[in-house]
Amino acid sequence: MKLTPEEWRVKLSHEEHRVLRESGTERPHTSELNLEWRNGTYHCKGCDMRLFDSASKFNAGCGWPSFDREVPDANISRIVDQTHGMIRIEVRCSKCDSHLGHVFPDGPTETGTRYCINGVCLTFRHEP
Repeated sequence: MKLTPEEWRVKLSHEEHRVLRESGTERPHTSELNLEWRNGTYHCKGCDMRLFDSASKFNAGCGWPSFDREVPDANISRIVDQTHGMIRIEVRCSKCDSHLGHVFPDGPTETGTRYCINGVCLTFRHEP
């Protein structure tokens, strides 16, 4: 999905644009999706690609929605991020290249993975 910078500014709110297109971070504990526990799927706010399902979500206590695995067809991109004096792995949507958050090797499930995702980057679809 290729949009011009101006098209992205029109499509997204100021905060969504800051996080998705400028690799910002939302404040912890501000996303309503952090407290979402119904069955459903989480999609990229930029392009609507399905990224995570509710079965992979867990409470990491970090203040952002956390998942232990992506859906098989998401193919989330991983990029070494050396900003802020740290070395982390940034995750981006493989379809629209929007920043989502970071992935860490400290998850509590059998995957050992914790995707720490900005809630502002996601839309949730409830599936009863």
